[in-house]
Amino acid sequence: MTGTNERDCLCFYVNGKRVTENNADPETMLLSYLRERLRLTGTKYGCGGGGCGACTVMVSRYQPSTKTILHYSANACLLPVCQLQGAAVTTVEGIGNAKTRVHPVQERIAKAHGSQCGFCTPGMVMSMYTLLRNKPQPTMEDITEALGGNLCRCTGYRPIIDGFKTFCQESNCCQANGNGAAGCCLNGESCPEKADKEPPPQLFDKGDLLPLDPTQELIFPPELILMAESEPQVSQVFRGDRMVWLSPVSLEELIQLKTSHPKAPLVMGNTTIGPDIKFKGALHPIIISPTRVQELFEVTKTTQGVSIGAGCSVTVVKALLQGLVQELPEEKTEIYRALLHQLGNLAGQQIRNVASIGGNIVSAYPNSDLNPVFAAGNCSLTVVSKGGKEEVPLNKNFFLGFGKTSLKPDEIVLSVFIPMSRKWEIMRAFRQAPRKENALATVNSGMRVMFTEGSSLVKELSIYYGGVGPCTVSATRTCAAVIGRPWNEHTLGEAYTKLLDEIHLDPSHPGGKVEFRRSLTLSFLFKFNLEVLHKLWELNVMKEDLSEEVRSGIRPLPKQLQPSTQDFQAVVEGQNFEDPVGRPVMHRSAISQATGEAVYCDDIPKMDGELHLVLITSTRPHAKILAIDVTEALQVPGVVDVITSKDIPGKKFRTFTGIDEELLAENEVSCVGQLVGAVIANSRRQAKAGASVVKISYEDLPEPVFTVQKAIEKKSFFLPQRMIERGNVTKAFDTVDQVYEGEIRLGGQEHFYMETQSMVVVPSGEDRELNVYLSCQHPTYAQESIAETLGIPSNRVYCHVKRVGGAFGGKVTKTSIIACITSLAAWKTGRAVRCVLERGEDMLITGARHPVLGRYKVGFMNDGKIMAADLDYYANAGNTADESVLVIEKILLHLDNAYNVPNLRGQSVACKTNLPSNTAFRGFGVPQSMMVTENMINDVAMKLGRNAEEIREINMYKEVSLTHYKFEFDPKNLLRCWDECKVKSDYENRRKAVVQFNQQNRWRKRGMAIIPIKYGIAFSEGFLNQAASLVHIYKDGSVLVSHGGTEMGQGIHTKMQQVASRELHVPPSFIHITETNTSAVPNTCPSAASFGTDANGMAVKDACEKLYKRLEPVMKQNPTGTWQSWVKSAFFQKISLSSTGFYRGHDLYMDWEKQEGQPYAYYTFGACCSEVELDCLTGNYRTVRTDIVMDIGRSINPSVDIGQIEGAFLQGLGLYTMEELQFSPSGVLLTRGPSQYKIPAICDTPLKFNVYLLAGSDNPHAIYSSKGIGEPVLFLGSSVFFAIKDAVLAARVENGMVGPFTLDSPATPEKTCLACNTIFTQKIPASTPGTLKPWALNIP
Repeated sequence: MTGTNERDCLCFYVNGKRVTENNADPETMLLSYLRERLRLTGTKYGCGGGGCGACTVMVSRYQPSTKTILHYSANACLLPVCQLQGAAVTTVEGIGNAKTRVHPVQERIAKAHGSQCGFCTPGMVMSMYTLLRNKPQPTMEDITEALGGNLCRCTGYRPIIDGFKTFCQESNCCQANGNGAAGCCLNGESCPEKADKEPPPQLFDKGDLLPLDPTQELIFPPELILMAESEPQVSQVFRGDRMVWLSPVSLEELIQLKTSHPKAPLVMGNTTIGPDIKFKGALHPIIISPTRVQELFEVTKTTQGVSIGAGCSVTVVKALLQGLVQELPEEKTEIYRALLHQLGNLAGQQIRNVASIGGNIVSAYPNSDLNPVFAAGNCSLTVVSKGGKEEVPLNKNFFLGFGKTSLKPDEIVLSVFIPMSRKWEIMRAFRQAPRKENALATVNSGMRVMFTEGSSLVKELSIYYGGVGPCTVSATRTCAAVIGRPWNEHTLGEAYTKLLDEIHLDPSHPGGKVEFRRSLTLSFLFKFNLEVLHKLWELNVMKEDLSEEVRSGIRPLPKQLQPSTQDFQAVVEGQNFEDPVGRPVMHRSAISQATGEAVYCDDIPKMDGELHLVLITSTRPHAKILAIDVTEALQVPGVVDVITSKDIPGKKFRTFTGIDEELLAENEVSCVGQLVGAVIANSRRQAKAGASVVKISYEDLPEPVFTVQKAIEKKSFFLPQRMIERGNVTKAFDTVDQVYEGEIRLGGQEHFYMETQSMVVVPSGEDRELNVYLSCQHPTYAQESIAETLGIPSNRVYCHVKRVGGAFGGKVTKTSIIACITSLAAWKTGRAVRCVLERGEDMLITGARHPVLGRYKVGFMNDGKIMAADLDYYANAGNTADESVLVIEKILLHLDNAYNVPNLRGQSVACKTNLPSNTAFRGFGVPQSMMVTENMINDVAMKLGRNAEEIREINMYKEVSLTHYKFEFDPKNLLRCWDECKVKSDYENRRKAVVQFNQQNRWRKRGMAIIPIKYGIAFSEGFLNQAASLVHIYKDGSVLVSHGGTEMGQGIHTKMQQVASRELHVPPSFIHITETNTSAVPNTCPSAASFGTDANGMAVKDACEKLYKRLEPVMKQNPTGTWQSWVKSAFFQKISLSSTGFYRGHDLYMDWEKQEGQPYAYYTFGACCSEVELDCLTGNYRTVRTDIVMDIGRSINPSVDIGQIEGAFLQGLGLYTMEELQFSPSGVLLTRGPSQYKIPAICDTPLKFNVYLLAGSDNPHAIYSSKGIGEPVLFLGSSVFFAIKDAVLAARVENGMVGPFTLDSPATPEKTCLACNTIFTQKIPASTPGTLKPWALNIP
């Protein structure tokens, strides 16, 4: 190796430019290098662990052996710079930009409306770009696979897919024209273009897209080809402050290094060691990276099987096995096909491209998808060390414990041997995970059986499981009980019993879900049994094949995306072609977001002398603070200061709904994650190091409260509590035919905005002025908070919000608190301070949607009419009030949803607990409120043995009515949405088909549900409905608009541009929307409550009307003039070309004493029908189809509104079926990133996703007769929950169980599978409550 004191030079290329790095730090990842050193900020930080895809780049390497160039996508956050020798990196900036030429990939995602907040867009672009570099004409399957490792929280994925599918070979089909399946030629119908009638309006025009020309791509740098072919490979050493990186080039050298440094890990893809260093604090003084040792990448095919180099990536292994499956006879590929089954779902594409097969094995994770298959398939390893080579079988003796194998410290895995299967050998693999793809398995398994030739006599049996122990587990005793016996029902019946005894888990087992895991071990064995029986029939051993009904247990769930429809109305005939209102206008920043040029908060260039701030958080749920010792922190190199509550010169707290919340805890902490202080340092790494050594002495206080039940027991509530009633509920219960009582628990939901909390505070240096750049929904509140904290007037604090990378309600209160602390740091040091939370910090600190326990008592007649309902809501507010009182108020205001219940009572309370404070989230309590009501309706239906849709229809508002708070409204459009949804979804015929499907399938069930919504728009606190704007017209005719709304992906700036264009009668290209700035428009209200366009649109309209009126005399003087000439003339006539606009807003209120009011300006109505297919044995499901009909008045921008509808729906689907926040018994949040917390991915979108905007709707209460749409549709995601519940009901009925049953939200595979109550779940003994401490609390 290079001399011990040398630092080797690193040479690679980025976007065609040579980069030479003489001081490469082993701890520096490509992401930070790109953003901080090269100022290429298009590549985003989303999670730091390879789980979201926001940091995707393309890496290209020259292969001298084949003289080819390999392109692959990778997560820059996990890619060490030290590994880039000889590589060419391409980032989103390198493929196109708005100044020169936009790349077709960037253009298509933008024009197809696939970019909303835009933070995930560069990653999406680079995943797709890499695919096209390898395959210019991909299939839809290629596209969904390439995007499987990329998350988006805004769009619902449909527009992204629609934009990218235009690259498909089949893209000349009219499905790709952006109008979905309407009149599709593949359906045997004529294309719309050829029909006599005018084609329906399209969201985007496929004919207006740049062609893909592979010859125009960046070439691979010739210097790197020359280096690879002519220069000898040399070993490299890179030294950092804490770590040495050794990069050998020969196997001999690698063996020598491993002998000298046996504890040094080998790093190939850095997908295990990297996260351990980053998230678990692991420190490895020496790392060996053998990525250039060719022997680790050799593949040898023999007549016995294939030997694959341990360094080969999972992607390479997958391609290799696919080739072998095509080449070899089927009987020889059983093991290969089992491995391919697992490889298809293993992580995302970016991880598969770099993670090595050897690393996957020796990591020995308990839920490794591959190790159970390798072990069951009699695979083996070739291991080398100084002592020579050795063959090591991959069996139960190899896996010793969590992350432990039988390998000696100095041994290196050289290759993996995977044998061909033999005749009469059957191999299968199984897995179940919290998300269908890109998720670690809950349980997985590899199973292999060998039969005596021509019989069903078992000669060999091997069963391995992952996820049911500290490592891969062998069911040895179960196998022994089966070997030598015929494969039949009796033998397998005994095997299930043996397996149940052999695989045992304690209730406190890490990861929880103990009953579910144990049932999966049985279900997988049963599935294997079905596979084996079918195979034996094919081999003529069994006389009869499985019936279709039973074979449903092994049929895969549908996964093929279908053409979808987005139906909206064309603009009125005669509308000026330059008037953009009502047209599907592309998001005004979509192109810059797709090229990486859009500037987010952390993209702002670093200031001279800038400091970084890291927060110090409590580690106790409820304790007194005895002392805070910062001595050691101040001695950390680079640390400048430590901030605590004592440093605050002004107010030390913020007041929400009349209740104070400390900015920094001073005497007592009340949750894990509460802010206690902050460390300021020259770099984030130094600040983090400083924060880790701050010592806080605590005295624990007794009995912390975590759950709603405990809060009820202790009467731990925030006041006021709320109650509302109409009619006489108590009396009505005496007059009904039936009374039923039930409850449902709803878990919380993490906002998971792609851009974490971010801000930069810059002191001006004079007059106590601060410029605050932040990602925030309510800049005025941040301004007020900072001013009060520092004890200065608001006119010295200037808050700037250019754009927000997603918010969903989570960037109001906590953002302001963090902004106060960051501003305090800038104030104290006189230097710019940057605070950007890591994903884990963000999830720990900022709170989530309120978990709710809903209880109800309902009285109804035998004909389904509900006469009385009494509902109680208990919201887990967390340790501070935040906006919880407002949330519980909105819960009560929406408890009727679409139903006219004559006697209705609701009570709600915010429970004070010792969990991080929960806060506003899209829907603001409505998704919880209506969920309880709809579950009550569902229970009534089950009690009466009728479809829930019938009960819903019977009880809907039918005519002009009063709500329970005495507000009159007309439900006409609600009923229209319901009826149209039934027609558009073909509900009646599909309901019959579902019944038939369920009769014909034993282990698969389908379910359907239609859910209506009546959602109140605007703030019930009337003063929040006001808005202001400022519009300037410059002498050249260009227009600058400033308004109080913040752009966070909802398209408010785009709509304001449309409004200004219409009112000023100029093209949108003349109009620029500037950042939201408290200096330009003061006293703004939050961008929330689906009211941003309503309020700010009217304010912009007001300003533009004033300006146009001033210009009218000038126009009359010169009727043939141009806009520019009129403006110039007005200037010379001394006519003001600047105007403020103001909108007073609706005078809304709610009087809780009188229990009446007008809290909303109007209602947005809608209905949604969803159908799912459920695997009863595992709880996995697919949303087969979703049809949404929404009344949004006259849409200002159909593309933006449909995008909001689809994105909200998928977020709701996540809330009700996937997303689980889990807390330890001591109140610690366990789910702190995308590896533990699963939001919907591209695999979760409905296979057919249709959206229809209700035609002929008017709304006199909002601008241009539009309606607010940001929040309402989220609740319609519950249609998937109730469709799952419908499918579960069918399974239960088949098992002889009728009537209401409990299925809490989210309806995860675990809850769904256990609710199906199959013969296998019935075998699992329930753990006795209170006997053992569970792994996680049952929240709420």
